[in-house]
Amino acid sequence: MPLLRVENLKKYYPIRRGVFRHVVGYVRAVDGVDFAVERGQCFSLVGESGCGKTTTGRTILNLQKADDGTVTFKDRNITNLSPGEMRPIRRNMQIIFQDPYGSLNPRFTVGRIIGEGISIFEPELSKADRAGRVRELLRIVGLPPDSPRRYPHEFSGGQRQRIGIARAIALNPEFIVCDEPVSALDVSVQAQIINLLSDLREKYDLSYLFIAHDLAVVKHISDHVAVMYLGKIMESAPKEELFGNPQHPYTLALLSAVPVPDPKVRRDRIVLKGSVPSPADPPSGCPFHPRCNQVDARCSKESPAVVEVSPGHTVRCFRASR
Repeated sequence: MPLLRVENLKKYYPIRRGVFRHVVGYVRAVDGVDFAVERGQCFSLVGESGCGKTTTGRTILNLQKADDGTVTFKDRNITNLSPGEMRPIRRNMQIIFQDPYGSLNPRFTVGRIIGEGISIFEPELSKADRAGRVRELLRIVGLPPDSPRRYPHEFSGGQRQRIGIARAIALNPEFIVCDEPVSALDVSVQAQIINLLSDLREKYDLSYLFIAHDLAVVKHISDHVAVMYLGKIMESAPKEELFGNPQHPYTLALLSAVPVPDPKVRRDRIVLKGSVPSPADPPSGCPFHPRCNQVDARCSKESPAVVEVSPGHTVRCFRASR
């Protein structure tokens, strides 16, 4: 049984206009997403900015209410739980935010930022024990011993993200949403954070939903990769299968943009035409058809079903069913 199962998840935002703010349409940020995360697995969601990845992660954590579908965590449907009902589950479901600058309260010391969750969920701990736990967490993520007394502005971007990671693991969670945790960092620092997350997953048997727009990043940490476009998952497969045998034209285009370190290897670049359509007015048929280089008449009229091309490898494309 998977640790987390997401079925037909939808999140629409109403578009209101006029004096009386009537609803005239919806932004379909997440439009029928299905996947499962096994215990100890790193499941990655990849796609261009605005495709619904972050909204998916926040809706799974019940930070935003789903409009349809179900989220099952440890065999319990948590989709419509109230804040009070979610509270005891929160310690098992944490998040690492994308922005290491905006996600830390500048008025709090690092010790208070990391220790706040501990004081809420483990009030029986003494102040000294809580301080000792904070120091140990900072040591685990590679920050100096004097960090608890300092403020976020005294740290670099990579160090701030380490503070965010320490906060996320403070309550020994089982599942963490990593919402583009390295996209705001320098390339050299990205590798350090990815290695830290990999080490923590192995050490504490963590499960990740890793959200990113860079396939080169997810290749080093993922077990399973799902490619998302305009609120839908277009292709999902184990990492080796997705990189070795991509099927969807969108996945092929994304992979063609990944730099190859060997100068002797040449890769034909697939340049997508146009830009991502608005989720407030998605195209008919396949959402990718206006930009697809393998489009035919059927693609603009019918929505392709999800086809399993091999065990664990699913594709939403008529090309895969031929």
